[in-house]
Amino acid sequence: MELRDLEGIIEGVLFASGEPVAIQRLSAVMGVSEDVVADAAARIADRLAFERRGIRLVKLENALQLCSAPEYSDYIRTALETRKPPKLTQTALEVLAVVAYFQPVTRAFIEQVRGIDSSYTVGVLVDRGLIEPCGHADAPGRPVIFRTTKSFLRTFGISSLEELPELPSQELSEEDGQIKISQKPQ
Repeated sequence: MELRDLEGIIEGVLFASGEPVAIQRLSAVMGVSEDVVADAAARIADRLAFERRGIRLVKLENALQLCSAPEYSDYIRTALETRKPPKLTQTALEVLAVVAYFQPVTRAFIEQVRGIDSSYTVGVLVDRGLIEPCGHADAPGRPVIFRTTKSFLRTFGISSLEELPELPSQELSEEDGQIKISQKPQ
């Protein structure tokens, strides 16, 4: 299969989907390796950015998605008559940070780290699609555990959680439902 055809198939599938599509799935559909798909996607992304097109191809962990170019967001918002989503509060950012760095986590873990009830904020972040339930903890009461979503990655402009900045020199861990804080070696 020619490179031009590979790129066209990737663009078409991503455009039609509107959602992230796993590189593995694209690879299987096209009958090429995942590396070939990733290379073709990188070329498309570079070309779209270089030509200052209205769309961007973004990589979200092991998936690809077409999104509108952020530099045109004001025009897009005005044309579609949508309002900017409200900014995240400091409380929401704190909860989101706990989930992002220590996921999967329970609401109780979040509350122990923050020292305050976080039920409402967890609900807001779930409603906005930034975090999602991903199962139940193997603990009494089987509490729901949460993780970040692909929407979280898009919102913060990162491809994977490895791109998050490092935490300060303290280390938090959850053992037997209790938060342990220890100093990391310098």
